[in-house]
Parts: sequence; structure tokens; C-alpha cells
Amino acid sequence: MDSTPFSPRIVSLLPAATEMAVAVELGDALVGRSHECDHPPEVMRLPVLTAPRIDASGSSRAIHDQVERATAMFTLDAVQLAALRPDVILTQAACDVCAVAEADVAAAARSLDPPPRIVSLSSTTLAGVFADILAVGAAAGRLAKAREVVARLQARCDSVACRTRALAPAAGQPRVAMIEWLDPPMAAGNWVPEMVRLAGGDDVLGHAGEHSHWIGWDDVAAADPDVVVLVPCGFTLDRVLAEAASAAVRPHLESLRAFSQDRVWAVDGHHLFNRPGPRLVDSLEVLAEIVHPGTFAFAATRPFARRLGRG
Repeated sequence: MDSTPFSPRIVSLLPAATEMAVAVELGDALVGRSHECDHPPEVMRLPVLTAPRIDASGSSRAIHDQVERATAMFTLDAVQLAALRPDVILTQAACDVCAVAEADVAAAARSLDPPPRIVSLSSTTLAGVFADILAVGAAAGRLAKAREVVARLQARCDSVACRTRALAPAAGQPRVAMIEWLDPPMAAGNWVPEMVRLAGGDDVLGHAGEHSHWIGWDDVAAADPDVVVLVPCGFTLDRVLAEAASAAVRPHLESLRAFSQDRVWAVDGHHLFNRPGPRLVDSLEVLAEIVHPGTFAFAATRPFARRLGRG
């Protein structure tokens, strides 16, 4: 048990942080959330403190064009924040496109009396994500529980890595392309290339620990991956499937050898690969099943991943 009796009021402005808080048994301490915090479902009852400044319901290209023009991506309801009287605010410093900017959170927090503790997450690796879980637990008196959670997640990662190493073919690891945006295309970075390696693949476009970067579809074709996984940031599986079928994307996919061999996959990036939280381990397991078809069967694959057919 954690020794401290501290029971804070927590506002989470990042979906991954919300999932971390719930994982370390702080769900009842949450008093507010961002508009994108939707897992587990019970957090949907919480007051919403952020809103997007752009229309995120359109195509990849429409969203991209809006982001290019925008000076700020999100609004923060400072009045509501003050009314909730948080002791701890969970936010992020990694990407102003992904969640409300850290500077906006800090400015709003300075006006509160007493000012809440801000826990800002900015991991780019799996180890960093696990460290963030510990930081959330420590900030709210649940460090021992956080350590238990991290140990279980690490054990699952180690299990996948051990099993995939035993599958290494003589011809080398399957070449994998992870695409984080579709129009224009972007190669997934940060923790994703590391996950590809643990899943027994060779990431042909991304670089572990480095940010995602823009590419062209000709880069994907030149890399000639064995497996292509589409994980556009913030897109649920239905949206990924719709975008993959669009005139802006489908012809590029059809030109790939991986497509002709039925090895192009759509995966729910919104809930899995894009969230640097506990479900990155679910993402790793899904990836292992995709890279090694017929070898694994993990619970998250069926609801969150779909092979793109040629028909």
C-alpha cells in the first residue's frame, strides 16, 4: 500500500494521462478531463475543459490544411478549471497538435489559489511512458501501485519480445512501414519504431525516439515494406478504413507489394498507437499479431485492427 493518505482532485487534459490515472486506481480522484479523454468509458461523465479550434471531422488533407493555418489548436476553459479546484493537473509538453499547449495550462494554473501541481508528460519511448506512469502515481500518492502497473506492462512487453525473437526467420525480420498520417503521409516515430522491433519487425521509415516525420508515398514504395500499418493520429478504425478507401490514398496503397500480398492493415490509432499510455502494450501485441500472422491472437486485435482487402 502507498503510505501517503493524500487524496487529490485531479484534472487530466490528455487521454493517455487519464488512462494512466485510472490504471493506478485514481479514477475516483478525476474531476475533469479533455474533450478527447474517452477511455475507460466511465470518464465520459466528467466535466470537459478543452475544445478544438479546428474541425477534426474531415479528411486527412482537410485537417492538415487547417493545422497549417492555425495559431492555436485548442481552447481551455479556465473558469471551469478554477471551479473544479484541482490539486493536480495532468498535461503534456510533447505536441501542441495533440493536446492543449503546456503554456496555456501553466498560465491558467497560476491564477488558482492555491496553484495546483502540474505533471507534464513528454515521453517519446516506451521507457518514458512507463516513467510517466510512475510520475502520475507519485504526484497523487499511488507510487507503489504505479510500480505494480509498470511491472505488469513491462512483463507483457518482454513476453512479446521473447516470443518474436524465437520466430526470427533466416531471411531476416519482416520489413514494416508504420504510417501515422495518410494525406500527406507521415512516418510514425517516437515509441513506434521501438515497438516494431519488439514485435519482431524492421521499421523501414521511422527512427526510434525521434519524432514522426513527413514522407511521400514514393518513399513508402521505395522502401518496399513487407507489411504496411496505417495508424493515423486521432482516427478510429472506421475513419482509417474510410480514409484508406479514398481516391487520395487507395491508389498509393494498391501500388505496394504488401497490398498485393494482403499485408496492409488499418489500425485504430486514436485508442492505440497514438496514445502514450498503458494501452501502448496492447498496441505492441496487435503489431506482433500483424507482423507474424497466424502465430499470435491478442484481445485488442479484433476490435481495433482490420486487414485491407484487394476487392
